[in-house]
Amino acid sequence: MATEAMSAKPIRLAIIGVGKIARDQHLPAIANDPRFELVAAVSRNAVVDGVDNYHDIAELLAAGHDLDAVSICTPPVGRSAIAMAALDAGLDVMMEKPPAATLSEVARIEAHAVAAGRSLFATWHSREAAGVAPARAWLADRTVERVTIAWREDIRRWHPGQDWILEAGGFGVFDPGINALSIVTEILPGDWVVHRADLQVPEGRMSPLAADIDLTCDDIPVTAAFDFLHEGPQQWDIVVETDDGALKLSMGGAILDIDGTVTEATDAEYPGLYAKFAVLVGSHSRDVDVTPLRLVADAFLVGRRTIVPAFAW
Repeated sequence: MATEAMSAKPIRLAIIGVGKIARDQHLPAIANDPRFELVAAVSRNAVVDGVDNYHDIAELLAAGHDLDAVSICTPPVGRSAIAMAALDAGLDVMMEKPPAATLSEVARIEAHAVAAGRSLFATWHSREAAGVAPARAWLADRTVERVTIAWREDIRRWHPGQDWILEAGGFGVFDPGINALSIVTEILPGDWVVHRADLQVPEGRMSPLAADIDLTCDDIPVTAAFDFLHEGPQQWDIVVETDDGALKLSMGGAILDIDGTVTEATDAEYPGLYAKFAVLVGSHSRDVDVTPLRLVADAFLVGRRTIVPAFAW
């Protein structure tokens, strides 16, 4: 349990990368968890009030803070070097999703953490959504027949002006889409394979704004539709049809509907992540699951690219 990881001294933490996700989710979760004390922030373009701020991790480490861990919230490209520097400095590391730009980088980071004896947490925040654990438990006793994923949101609303997300290594629509993949691979553990992907890449960009994917999990058919230009009500739905009724996770897993019986809970994803990180730090252990990232990499490998009109903010 999380309380077992608590000690008289809180985990002294620095946050690296102060963008929208850090301000909206990480900073409030840290502030509300007594197991952590935020002592510094690292960002090229922003500051966090009330703590020391630095331009990069080299400046942070040179400052001589009595740090225990870092939480890395930068874009995935370049994150590997930051994580390696933190591990070399004897710090435990938590990484926002996706954990790095490539599978090889994640493997290298994990091997480095093992050699250093440090904790490493490659997070998937959507797995902490309220409906995910009950969905997995319900599905465990049933035969799944089909899965349908519809993940549609507006890039201009959630990532305003963030050009990096459409560059090489930025993931494009898979930045949100990987959240859906993190959920389905959690509620349906098994052998996952990507069979087909159609990727719509805007002219002059490197990563797709939309994707349609066919997958299987233990030969169960799974279809996914990802759209990063969706206006109106945002949609984050997963429907699982079984031999004993249907299950629907909506709002990214916060709402669970089983044959018309709806359970809804408040957002607790990031508090859940930090609770897990506290346990990992206390037990000197690691949690690194690359399955969602592997599926994205496979979609890029087999995907058929179609160039669509240029995108502008």
